Amino acid sequence: MTVQTDTAPPDEPRPGTAPEASQPEATDREATAPESAAEAPADSGTAETGADEGTPAPAPARPVRRRRLRRILVRTAVGLTALVLLAAGSLSGYAYWTVRQSLPQLSGSTSVPGLKGEARIVRDASGIPQIYAGTAHDLFMAQGYAMAQDRFWQMDTQRHVTSGRLAEMFGPSQVQTDKVARTFGWYRVAEQEVTMLSPQTQEYLRAFSKGVNAYLAQNEGADLSVEYPVLGFVSGDYRPEPWTPTDSVSWLKTMAWNLNTGMIDQFQQAMLAAKLPAGTADDLFPGYDYKRWSPIVPDRAPGAGPVKAVAPASGPAPASSTSPARSASPASSTSSAGAPPAVPAGASTALADSAGVRKVLAAVLGPQGIGIGSNSWVVSGSRTTTGKPLLENDPHLTPSLPGVWYQVGLHCTRTGPECPYDVTGFSFAGMPGVVIGHNADISWGFTDLGAADSDLFVEKVRGATYEHKGQQKPLTERKERIKVAGAPAVDMTVRSTLHGPLISDVLKSADEVAEEGKEPDVPPRGAKAKAEVDYAVAMQWTALDPAPTMDALFALDRAKNWDDFRAAAKVFASPVQNMIYADTAGNIGYQTPGRIPVRKKGDSRHPVPGWTGAYDWTGYLPFDKLPTSFNPPEGYIVTANNAVVGPEYPHLIGSSWGTGYRSQRIARLIEQGGKLDVAAMERITQDSWNGNAANLVPHLLRTKVRAATEPAQDLLRGWDFSQGADSAPAAYFNTVWRELLKIAFTDRLSRAGVKGYAYPDGGGRWFDVVRDLLDKPDSIWWTSATDPSVRGRDAMLRKAMEQADKELGQRLGNDPRKWRWGALHTLTLENPTLGTGGPAPLQWLLNADPVGVGGGTDSVLANGWDPQKGFEVIWVPSMRMVVDLADFERSRWINLTGASGHAGADTYTDQVGLWAEGGSLPWPYKKAAVEAAGRDRLRLTP
Repeated sequence: MTVQTDTAPPDEPRPGTAPEASQPEATDREATAPESAAEAPADSGTAETGADEGTPAPAPARPVRRRRLRRILVRTAVGLTALVLLAAGSLSGYAYWTVRQSLPQLSGSTSVPGLKGEARIVRDASGIPQIYAGTAHDLFMAQGYAMAQDRFWQMDTQRHVTSGRLAEMFGPSQVQTDKVARTFGWYRVAEQEVTMLSPQTQEYLRAFSKGVNAYLAQNEGADLSVEYPVLGFVSGDYRPEPWTPTDSVSWLKTMAWNLNTGMIDQFQQAMLAAKLPAGTADDLFPGYDYKRWSPIVPDRAPGAGPVKAVAPASGPAPASSTSPARSASPASSTSSAGAPPAVPAGASTALADSAGVRKVLAAVLGPQGIGIGSNSWVVSGSRTTTGKPLLENDPHLTPSLPGVWYQVGLHCTRTGPECPYDVTGFSFAGMPGVVIGHNADISWGFTDLGAADSDLFVEKVRGATYEHKGQQKPLTERKERIKVAGAPAVDMTVRSTLHGPLISDVLKSADEVAEEGKEPDVPPRGAKAKAEVDYAVAMQWTALDPAPTMDALFALDRAKNWDDFRAAAKVFASPVQNMIYADTAGNIGYQTPGRIPVRKKGDSRHPVPGWTGAYDWTGYLPFDKLPTSFNPPEGYIVTANNAVVGPEYPHLIGSSWGTGYRSQRIARLIEQGGKLDVAAMERITQDSWNGNAANLVPHLLRTKVRAATEPAQDLLRGWDFSQGADSAPAAYFNTVWRELLKIAFTDRLSRAGVKGYAYPDGGGRWFDVVRDLLDKPDSIWWTSATDPSVRGRDAMLRKAMEQADKELGQRLGNDPRKWRWGALHTLTLENPTLGTGGPAPLQWLLNADPVGVGGGTDSVLANGWDPQKGFEVIWVPSMRMVVDLADFERSRWINLTGASGHAGADTYTDQVGLWAEGGSLPWPYKKAAVEAAGRDRLRLTP
């Protein structure tokens, strides 16, 4: 989440020197971890397997934890002293005091009103809390308290995103973001969902909220986080409100948005079809190649025959007749009617307005796209050294500081019906329980499915009505008022049809609205509005239909077997995910959860006309028709955003599968790996093999280039296609790839008037676009739109290679052998609020230094980058875990950043270096192991 504030300009000069504050001896909570903690453990080496074997390991990342305290104090003194002196003229000692003041109490005891008994929080050297309590109420209340200690600023800003209230914190710059969130109504949906939850789940959410609020009652301002005093310069009277259950539930809506890749395809298909010659756009959507890539669940899946739709919680009732069996093959670019749905050319402006919503939200939530996906795989005991399963998961999300995940253990002192939890893993900041992890009996993980769970409906709007099946129906209107720090409130009107909110309304400027005869943010009125048809775009999306998904998360945390796991999956509505499973009895499995719409017509690949009723939803696919697999004969299951089912599957599950480059690579490494252990699983996570290079390099080597470029071309000879941070061939190949995408596609699309959101993002789909075109040397795509001398495949490949050589010579020097992929491919972790939009000294304090990393888009080591922006990493494996079902104490985990959200803590970025090196941390589970690893112990008393 990147938030531009209305404080000092972001290009404020960084101070060169400042007096260093006095540095008293560190307390327990500030103690620097032993140097060995920053080193990769022996059983988690980073040597790659398969084609990467023998590749030099990436250069070690900058040590993060070593000498951490000294660096923190120096940076704090320099950064905040300069800030405060410039902004308020305060004494330099205030800076050091502010940062120290924000560090929470981690040892000793403290009173927490509302507890029914005593609770304990044991934190290890990485600050990861393991929480013990005698009742479920106290367990989740203590979790709320601990999470508020570590991450309240992050929690507070996240709930303002989902509720459309960022402008209350950061001023006018965030009004547009708030308009988008209010239009979707995420927070309103979450409020409805809270009322649908079981009494037990509601009690857990209330207990968690009480824990957060107990901490807020004890702390305010600088005591909560260093950002709050700075925020005072923008919004002097801002005070955090009490935490509520809706605040916790609403973050699921934001995650569902980030994982909704289907909408991207719909926008791109519509834009390209409108701007390119007939049939040309088909080259850019090659579809899923089932001949090369296996689906997650082969055709053993259930579900043949017609299906009776399950009624949604809101919206249209299911049709009385069954809907016909449908092919889910996303390789087809047509709807069930045999051709893409006809959308009027006049709707292009509304579609463009709607696409702008993505850009606004990307500024605070990070990009949607091909990299927002994940890897997970599970192997049965027949393929492991212990005879028991191993399970891996690494979700790919936008990097931020602190990271999106929060590591935690939740342990009832005596498990039973009243307190059934003994679970550990990763949660989201602000959410109780564990989202991904293991308990005493099972382990589970998630990846994005690419479900067909949303549609863009082009609506015919006349004044305050819209057309549906020949009738004019009234638009539903909702008034919203956005409070703005330092400025007057902004009023807006949200309009909706039966399909959903009109997202094309939200980004219209005042001038555009006035041109239509309307006041800003007010629906059209008068004779003109009644007479003329205006096109608008409504979004129907399962995440906007309230559902008790939080029930599913607590059910997972206490599940004991496959049946319990599937029962939890049955109520997990959105975001639609792939779920993998393993248990201590030796079983492995897969389940598609969530709500998959049943449509009268259409495949969720194109915007559809809303006025005909022909594409309306009739309900949801019943759970027993969703793909599942239990103990498959292969002895493993891999999910990496590849197709879930084959083309013969009778129901539409997804239309936006990723490619199979990662999934097939992981499967190959499993099959070639012999008997696997935890270390072998971790080595697979570090595999950086580039499937695109395997396709393209043979052609590049056959291309004649000028003599000056031959040394660079020679780098590709004998290259094994691995992309370590020290790799010179990877640096050159990826630069060639970026140049090729620009001159072959971006330039032509730009000339055709195509908007930036349809430009090549360089991922697996584009690997296959170019792969297919290599066999068409005279395709129009091989002719430059800007340089008439570049005509044909070989000429364009030569141009890309020579341009890449020139660029790298300027950036990295004239000796290609000294080029390094990590010098280009860097990860810079930034605090997503004041770390990007605050004064320069504060950014210097809150953000981490860049670190060069290996991997790339659609490699197993998925450190993704966008060729339209550069080589910088924009999505990452946001965490990694490997669970050993034979002995949980051998399991390993690593977070992207650290447990703490406080810039002054030694656990703020302590895991970054180990993460970048491919390492991991021990994962204690049993009480004896937790106590042995404990560094800080805090006793909470009623």
